[in-house]
Order: sequence, then C-alpha cells, then structure tokens
Amino acid sequence: MEGKLRTSPDNVGYVRRRWMAKRETRKNLMMDCTPLFNNAVKASRTLIVLDEKAINKLLLMVADSTIANAEYIITENKKDLLLIDESDSRYDRLLLTAERLKAIASDIRNVKELPSPVGRILLKNKRPNGMIITKISVPFGVIGVIYEARPNVTFDVFSLCLKSGNACILKGGSDAIHSNTAIVEIIRSVLDTNGIDPNVLTLLPSGRDETNQLLNAREFVDLIIPRGSRSLIDYVRENASITVIETGAGICHTYFDEFGDKEKGRIIIHNAKTRRVSVCNALDCLIVHEDRLEDLDYLVGLCSDSGVLLYADDKAYRSISGKYPSDLLQKATED
Repeated sequence: MEGKLRTSPDNVGYVRRRWMAKRETRKNLMMDCTPLFNNAVKASRTLIVLDEKAINKLLLMVADSTIANAEYIITENKKDLLLIDESDSRYDRLLLTAERLKAIASDIRNVKELPSPVGRILLKNKRPNGMIITKISVPFGVIGVIYEARPNVTFDVFSLCLKSGNACILKGGSDAIHSNTAIVEIIRSVLDTNGIDPNVLTLLPSGRDETNQLLNAREFVDLIIPRGSRSLIDYVRENASITVIETGAGICHTYFDEFGDKEKGRIIIHNAKTRRVSVCNALDCLIVHEDRLEDLDYLVGLCSDSGVLLYADDKAYRSISGKYPSDLLQKATED
C-alpha cells in the first residue's frame, strides 16, 4: 500500500479502490504518445478551413450535447468520486452535477458569442519604399494543457481552443480520468458527426510518462499551458522544452480601500471566500486600509456566520478581538 492512506474499518473500501486505481494507472506508463501527437498536428491543419460561423455552430452543438448527455457524464464522474474521500478538498472540484453541467454549457455558449481572435489585424504600416507590413493574429497550431482534478477544464480548454482555431492535447489528472474520458467522447462525437477530424481534441492517458512526453513533444506541440497548483506549474516550467504560458497560482487578494463602500465590501468579501471555498480563486488574503480598521468587524461579519477562520496581523487582531468569534480568530504567523 502506498502513501498514508487511512485504514479504519469504514474506510477499507475507499483504500482498496484507490490502490486498484493506482495499479490501473501504472499499466499505461510506457505508452508511446507520438501517434497521438502526430494526429493532433494533422487535425489542427483542418481547422484552417473552418470559418467563424462553422466554429460557433460546433460550440452550440457541444453545449447542447453536454446537456443531452448529462446523466452519462454524471455516472462516469461518480466513478472518480468513489476514489476520493468526501472530506478531501478535491472532491468538490471534481464533482459534476446537473446544475454545474448547465453552467458549463452556458459558458460554452458564451465563448460562441466572443469575437473571433483569428485574422485580426494587430498592426499595419507602410514603409518608405511602399511596402505594406501587416501583423495578423493566427492560431498557434497545437496547444497542450496540463491540469488537475477539474473536469470542467476539459470543456473550457476545448471551447477556447476551437474558437481560436487551435487543436488541443489534454493531460488531466488521474483523479478525473473517467469524467474526462466521457466528456472527450461526447465532444469528439459532435466533431465526427460534423465531418471534423476528432483529433482536434486529444486526451492523453493519466500516467506521468505521458506528461513528460507532452512536455518534450517539440516537433508536434507549439505551446504548453499548465493549470493548477504551484507545484504543477513549477514542474511544467522546469521540465518543458516547449514554450510555456504560466497561469496564476498566487494568493488571491481583496483590497478594501480608504474610501471603500463597506456595504459592498462586506458582500464581496463573503462571496469571494465562501461561494466555493475549494476553487483556486477563492479569497486567501484580505487587505484593509489602516484608516478603515474600525469597520473590519463589519466587513468580515458575514464570514463569521460561515465559519471562516481568520489569521490577523497585529493591527487587525487588536481591532477585531472580542468582536469576532474567538474560536475563529488567530494571530497570523510568518507562514
């Protein structure tokens, strides 16, 4: 047994499922991904002939198909959830429900409404010799995206890549393999039905070896984007031989200014922290102008009702001590 898995009697089933999943993952470790990469490159070239109208039509069909196949997606998602303890913070990030799938479909439709980034004239000038030089936006080609247990990212990445005329190769976390496989199957079915090479969307197996192959597929992949924890982003940046665009993994701050509206601030602070505490952009750090410390207890009042634990620096602690539940207030440390 690997790691420090809990083995209480009521958790043995969870431990065994997790261990078996890890064993299944290892079986895929030596897969050669070169054919998959090559197919993605070929597929990316077919996107050149698609105009904005055709791309928007595909996005709408993917959104509709997501809703139509919600039950199937949720069933596959439950297979992943069975391998994670409900107390684990990843559980909520991984969870797909009918409501969340409706929101995802709505987001895909929103992408459809965005102006196409392809073919935009970014710069145009005429040289003294009469030569006209034009800078025009074009697709990258093939984009590799590495992310963790967030199956909604599969939809996000595909829709944005398709809108911008790029093929994508996805490397999701092993925790979401059933969910991602079902999602990709549905999207590729829509592509195939419309005569589009389904390899414009490729999902790699969940082994670490596939990650390293993707990070070094210089002949096939034009860009790598990691989305997830700081450790994931650092790993990708340090091991990739392909250009990497880093996504944010810093602390999420909210600043309440000297002239801030405390009614708006109170609502914003509470929403930013508690709407979904497991997501990467949930509020981490509240910064309050020192002239507004007298309003601090009011600004975080809703947070106390939601059981938010505060780590306050000296000034903030003195201001709020006795006004915020003592069991939810601690002095900040260097960490």
